[in-house]
Amino acid sequence: MAKLKVTLTRSVIGRPETQRKTVKSLGLGKMNSSNVLPDNDAIRGQIFKVKHLVTVEEIKD
Repeated sequence: MAKLKVTLTRSVIGRPETQRKTVKSLGLGKMNSSNVLPDNDAIRGQIFKVKHLVTVEEIKD
């Protein structure tokens, strides 16, 4: 199964609370922090919600 490397590239300052919580639930805290997550529909939906704040790379196993 493929995995996704998600990196927070823009700040959550001034963003709505729902977007802040979504970034936190993806395991991202500070700027340029990254997390490797499984590629499934739930994670893809969260990434779509904050796509303007993160960059995503696909990692093949």
